[in-house]
Amino acid sequence: MRWATFQIPPATTERIGVVRGDEIHAMAAGPRLIDLLGDGGERLAAAGAKTLASPAEVVRVDRVRLLPPISRPPAVRDFMTFRQHIETIRKSQGLELPKQFFEIPVFYFTNPHALVGAHDPVPMPPGCQNLDFECEIGVVIGRDGANLDPKNAADHVVGFCLFNDWSARDVQRNEMEMRLGPAKGKDTATTLGPWLVTKDEVEPWRRPMGYDLEMVVSVNGREYGRDKWSNAYWSIGEIIAYASRGTRVCAGDVLGTGTCGNGCLAELRARDAAKYPWLAVGDEIVYEVERLGRIANRIVAGPPLIPLRP
Repeated sequence: MRWATFQIPPATTERIGVVRGDEIHAMAAGPRLIDLLGDGGERLAAAGAKTLASPAEVVRVDRVRLLPPISRPPAVRDFMTFRQHIETIRKSQGLELPKQFFEIPVFYFTNPHALVGAHDPVPMPPGCQNLDFECEIGVVIGRDGANLDPKNAADHVVGFCLFNDWSARDVQRNEMEMRLGPAKGKDTATTLGPWLVTKDEVEPWRRPMGYDLEMVVSVNGREYGRDKWSNAYWSIGEIIAYASRGTRVCAGDVLGTGTCGNGCLAELRARDAAKYPWLAVGDEIVYEVERLGRIANRIVAGPPLIPLRP
């Protein structure tokens, strides 16, 4: 199933429903998608079947504002799992790929309060001149777990969505001189959407390191890059097991797979900076993944930088 979280303008009430074709079969207002998680997927499947059989309302997708499928996740982690992405950037800096890449799927915690929907505008971060996109997959946890084994950790997944980690590269470079972060460089927006696709929908395309699904990103109508999810170095089970080591992952948590090969300007500019300028106000970035959907965000002016000291 494909589950959407949405509003029907001008109303601002958060609704959820099952997507069929170009329509959403909506539940009555009240429950959130996260409220249907917590088990092995049975509650979500039962709610979906009931909603399709007797929806509170049926609305066209083009009439709604799509929100992040999990609008307020307990935690959002962002990993580094695609070798090409990090290796290309490191080489452009005269650096080798660190041995730790092959030992652990490193991640950072990002801001669960800065999530935007599939077609929402993305504000330019304060003081940013080098805005970048980063094309990833969002792995949504369906039930809690701790100290999980990578052999069965993927059993805790309920489904997937597109994940675009908007990065202020100049801000990020400056703050990480202190060997801490990223922080404000990745604090303004992360796009999740367009909907949650339950894992059974893509089971035929599952591979050891991901899914045989193509990921494509375009800027202002020009294709910039493509890769396949199955090219990841670390598997879904491995990243979940690492996230749960010594702690818990919880229902509704979102884990970003990390940026795919050719999936960000930092990597593309390492090959040809003139061909791939940093993002500017007015640019539209479209990111598509086979069988998971399409998101399209336009960059808009953001708030001014307020100095910390005069």
